[in-house]
Amino acid sequence: MPDFDYDLFVIGAGSGGTRAARVAAAHGAKVAVAEEHRVGGTCVIRGCVPKKLLVYGAHFAEDLKDAKRFGWDVPDQCDFSWPTLRDNVFEEVDRINRAYTDTIQNAGGEIILQRATVSGPNELTLADGTTKTAKTILIAVGAHPAIPECPGHEHGITSNEAFHLDAVPKRVLIAGAGYIANEFAGIFHQLGAHVILMNRTKEILRGYELALRDRLLQISMMKGLEFRFDASFQAIEKSGDCFTVTMSGHEPAVVDLVMFATGRIPNTKGLGLDSAGVELDDKGAVKVDADNRSTCESIYAVGDVTNRIQLTPIAIREGQAFADTVFGGKPTRVDYDCVPSAVFSHPPIAQVGMTEAAARQKLGSVKVYSSDFRPMKNVLANRDERALYKMVCDGETDRVVGIHLIGPDAPEIIQAAAVAVKAGLTKAQFDQTVALHPTMAEELVLLK
Repeated sequence: MPDFDYDLFVIGAGSGGTRAARVAAAHGAKVAVAEEHRVGGTCVIRGCVPKKLLVYGAHFAEDLKDAKRFGWDVPDQCDFSWPTLRDNVFEEVDRINRAYTDTIQNAGGEIILQRATVSGPNELTLADGTTKTAKTILIAVGAHPAIPECPGHEHGITSNEAFHLDAVPKRVLIAGAGYIANEFAGIFHQLGAHVILMNRTKEILRGYELALRDRLLQISMMKGLEFRFDASFQAIEKSGDCFTVTMSGHEPAVVDLVMFATGRIPNTKGLGLDSAGVELDDKGAVKVDADNRSTCESIYAVGDVTNRIQLTPIAIREGQAFADTVFGGKPTRVDYDCVPSAVFSHPPIAQVGMTEAAARQKLGSVKVYSSDFRPMKNVLANRDERALYKMVCDGETDRVVGIHLIGPDAPEIIQAAAVAVKAGLTKAQFDQTVALHPTMAEELVLLK
């Protein structure tokens, strides 16, 4: 047998890579992890964790207004310090970065803070020119924001840079209509900016339940967000401290910040995968089989770089399955059915299972139950903002195949509901469950 430096060499210390490294080391493998940025990856450093903290911070804008109706003496104008929120978020990111680092090292893994590229089926080259060998290589490098090609695109930022702004801009144009665009639209709006959401098509949040998308659009417009549909960039011109954005089908927009949220691209460029015969798909993602193995026998890939489902919990599950299969003697595959997801918009959206349209196409006969209501807190706060819960069932078996929510705390509620959908429970079993009153979640067992 050849003598390798490591049993496993992981490129990328994000959620998937870190889990794979830790578990493989626990199984007795000699492991190294190369990371060119910071340990923790997109989710911890520049994604879901800091973004969710910004969502919490932004939500106080509404909470403080609502507090008056609940008897609190809150001034009409509350001072807000963006640097305080930003720096406290960075402090928490630093804490989790240290925790991720400790997780790998405490398991016996070695961390190499350099870029690593593949230079053969079992060989890697570090940024300083050093070469390493490994019996198995795992690609877990994630993805990066896509930037539209147009004159002046260099003037825009992505979600990566949004966390590092010196101040909250007064006028923001966000390109895109997916979850990142809608989440940052809500953040900037609550912090006082006028937000324009610009999209190439007529719809937002493609893939989510249509009724929820329509409800979010309605509420967002009621709050003052501006939408420009069927709009493509023509140019971005800088003039002083502001930018003029020209686009198809609409008048130019003058803003203080342009942010791109137009999808994410796997980080495979320049990684040297061709040197080992690793094939990529037309999006640049690593092609893998059900066991996360690429077209090169010794190279595997997990997480966003495979472009299957770009969610942190999926990357973690894939990393665990890879390590258990290859190093633990416990063959494991990830089940991608009924994966819950959420949009931390204002208000948030959460769903699991099939949309009504997908269910009708796949099952033919479906039954749909819904509840359109104003949450109790919104009633007392005089906030005219309604929640919508929707349940999609197989018309033949009564099995619940999809649950879709928009309203306060929807992501918290969907996690428990996802267990029921995954377990194949029926509408009758939901109905047999006693409601917990007064809660919003009780609507799930009272749907008509």
